[in-house]
Amino acid sequence: MTDKLNELTAAGVAVWLDDLSRVRLSSGGLDQLRREKHVAGVTTNPTIFAKALSDADEYNWQLHDLATRGVEVEESVRMLTTYDVRWACDVMRPSYDGSDGVDGRVSIEVDPRSAHDADKTVAEAKALWWLVDRPNLYIKIPATEEGLSAITDTLAEGISVNVTLIFGLDRYSAVMEAFLAGLERAKANGHDLSKIGSVASFFVSRVDSEVDKRLEKIGSDQAKALRGKAAVANAQLAYERYSEVFSSDRWKALAAAGAHPQRPLWASTSTKNPDYRDVIYVEELIAPGTVNTMPESVIHAYADHGETRGDTVTGAYDAARKVFADLESVGVDMADVIATLEREGVEKFEASWQELLDGVRKSLEAAAKGKGAPNKAAKGNAKSAEKAGGA
Repeated sequence: MTDKLNELTAAGVAVWLDDLSRVRLSSGGLDQLRREKHVAGVTTNPTIFAKALSDADEYNWQLHDLATRGVEVEESVRMLTTYDVRWACDVMRPSYDGSDGVDGRVSIEVDPRSAHDADKTVAEAKALWWLVDRPNLYIKIPATEEGLSAITDTLAEGISVNVTLIFGLDRYSAVMEAFLAGLERAKANGHDLSKIGSVASFFVSRVDSEVDKRLEKIGSDQAKALRGKAAVANAQLAYERYSEVFSSDRWKALAAAGAHPQRPLWASTSTKNPDYRDVIYVEELIAPGTVNTMPESVIHAYADHGETRGDTVTGAYDAARKVFADLESVGVDMADVIATLEREGVEKFEASWQELLDGVRKSLEAAAKGKGAPNKAAKGNAKSAEKAGGA
């Protein structure tokens, strides 16, 4: 059988997993995906962790220890999540070493409630970098206006960054500017640029969800004909901007000092509309030097029936611009779409973070009362702590 994920990788797309849990780690599932499905990186977010901690009892032993020590809820969340990310970094280390530090990365997000507080974001980025203590870590920072300076300041400290929640082209350009400025400062600060990595997470399917909703409301045949086209066009035009920035003299000077480019990472690539092909946001966004982070279901779907047709991005710029012009002609305000998605993106992660805090608080209370004593998996997980660096 044809190895479709290998074909995708050969076309320049790094396959990353958009999920993490302790069950996935302890079962060897993540390592299996790395070895068998060409998974070369992992992304997480507050929603993923909230689900992981609510679904599994493999956290019980650590929750018991945290409760026994009287650790506060927010610090407990950091201990639980950094434990998993540290472990995942170790699992992905062969990909990191084999790609000279480009792939094999695992992301952990700063508290999304700090998305509009640059100083707090940088402080938390430093703390998470220290806690995980792995070279193949990415600190995820939301691309809010306030987050832009935090991106630069964090990179300047020699800390690798995954910039998240990018929806619009102008904000993406600002993110690349923040990246370049951060590397220039990192170089001035004496950091080895070859050790600093970054990706820019450009969200895809949520754009179609919001635009399609507006097209349905407009209701004309011309409007309905544009459904399912905005997200891919938006990402294709983002890649055009990426190509321009990373062929500039300014970038070449950094590359000469050992820097790696900030790759576009296509995020939110599961299809929300069942009428669309389930791998559309993979097949239509194949271009050299990109990352596509997918839920496991999409990874398996692509392995089964994905089609790698070469570069599907760089020849599509004019068609993408026409999609934008057509959207404007039927009355879709893309600037408002992007503003709405950014606001909702931060709000959704804040809500998931609160869900995570509430879940851990209840678990700690139960553990303190003796209802969450270490389960039968505790011994095995405790051994795993040695590799993951401990709680």
